[in-house]
Amino acid sequence: MARHKVEICGVNTANIDVLSSEETKQLFIDMKNGDNMARDKLAEGNLKLVLSILKRFSNKVSNLDDLFQVGCLGLVKAIDNFDTSYDVKLSTYACPMIIGEIKRYLRDNSTLRISRSIKDLAYKALKLKEELITSDGREASNKEIAEALGVTEYEVENAIESLREPVSMYEPIYNDGGDTIYLYDQISNKKEEYDLDYKLALDKAISKLKPRDRKILEYRFIIGKTQMEIAGELGISQAQISRIEKNAINNLRKYVK
Repeated sequence: MARHKVEICGVNTANIDVLSSEETKQLFIDMKNGDNMARDKLAEGNLKLVLSILKRFSNKVSNLDDLFQVGCLGLVKAIDNFDTSYDVKLSTYACPMIIGEIKRYLRDNSTLRISRSIKDLAYKALKLKEELITSDGREASNKEIAEALGVTEYEVENAIESLREPVSMYEPIYNDGGDTIYLYDQISNKKEEYDLDYKLALDKAISKLKPRDRKILEYRFIIGKTQMEIAGELGISQAQISRIEKNAINNLRKYVK
């Protein structure tokens, strides 16, 4: 039976050889003894592992070539750090590293422009989530992570949310063979549903804010600037902007009530 041929980064996936356990062990021995070709052979013999993981992310990008290269980078890192003294298969050890590299690539290449400080906080929060799950088997809450990192719960939630991949309003969500239903068909018209009394209360609440608080909220939620950009314009730190923004939102809630 002919094998299906797929070209990724110039590699014919139908002709990829898979190493046996004995071949893998021998190549690690050769690599340890200074054989420069052994590392390449280990990588080439485990490319199908990378390809199997790519299937999970096939709907994230239109071209898998970049993801394949990133996955291969994770594989090479796994090979370089693999300890043969443990009774663990290379594939078992390599899978999380390959997935981690791909997820990092997708986050760093999001279609939305996210400030570096917010991304860094998100990565720290996610790493801490994984560590806490590993230690006691329970997923930590955003409040616990915020306390551990010395930031507010709002900052943690905002940072993690920023890593979510945006979805087009014209994304098809259902098709029964007739008319396609798109995401925007399921979004309610908030303008028509907006309560006039609530709008008046919100306008009154905004007028009670300090001029600087109103300006920061306008920059953030109307103009769409990042906290770092606003901090640069106002000559204060991003942490101060975050605190002012949070306090302004809390005040709005009090005034609206």
